[in-house]
Amino acid sequence: MSSPGLAYLPLRPAVGIALFGPDGRVFVGRRLRGQVGTWQMPQGGIDEDEAPLDAALRELVEETGIHEVRLLAELPEWLVYDLPPDTDPMPRWASRYRGQRQRWFAMRFLGSEDSIDLATEHPEFDAWRWVPLADTPALVVPFKRSVYERVVEVFATFARPTATS
Repeated sequence: MSSPGLAYLPLRPAVGIALFGPDGRVFVGRRLRGQVGTWQMPQGGIDEDEAPLDAALRELVEETGIHEVRLLAELPEWLVYDLPPDTDPMPRWASRYRGQRQRWFAMRFLGSEDSIDLATEHPEFDAWRWVPLADTPALVVPFKRSVYERVVEVFATFARPTATS
């Protein structure tokens, strides 16, 4: 729940990406800013007049350098979280929004791990790894946990190795 002072603010439109590797695990990055040292899947804001899928593909490149993906699914509903009043530090966008409403996408990573590059123009992560999808709720900050639990529930079918030919 947001603080009473933020209750009048809207939710920031955003996206999240569950990026599945060939073995069925998902990509997580360790945050460089904000809740430093916590892990999360790639995510970010939707620009004005930008479609959610376009935002997801852009955020993936901006945060990881990854271009080679295939869309698997889109979560049918928006997932919402409010920033707790004691969030420290508050995100840059917190003066305009009380939290986020996120559209989540499942994508399959098609590239080589050599193409993953965290040294982007505005780095978000200082490390990355592949983890079982079911482990992700325990890795994120507590106020995002229910969002990740829903992502796990809906995208669990993709958390398996891909067939090799």
